[in-house]
Amino acid sequence: MKIAALFAGIALMAVTTAMAAGTKTYQVTGPVLEVKDDVVVVQKGKEKWEVARDKDTKVSGDLKVGTKVTVTYTMKAATIEAKETAKKK
Repeated sequence: MKIAALFAGIALMAVTTAMAAGTKTYQVTGPVLEVKDDVVVVQKGKEKWEVARDKDTKVSGDLKVGTKVTVTYTMKAATIEAKETAKKK
């Protein structure tokens, strides 16, 4: 019984730690096409990725057009609008 409680406690700690780890991060890598105070544009294949940035964005190295970069970002909802589904009769 004590062993089962121990394993349950370890499993609970593992789940709690995973949840506390934070939001999942993603990356895009490619040459910089444009740099502004609030956005950096990166070419990924045939697509142009516009990634927002602010005063808290950490930049290492010389961020300029033509430089190959790896941008690490998270997805964060700005707004969420929930709508009622139509009820069946």
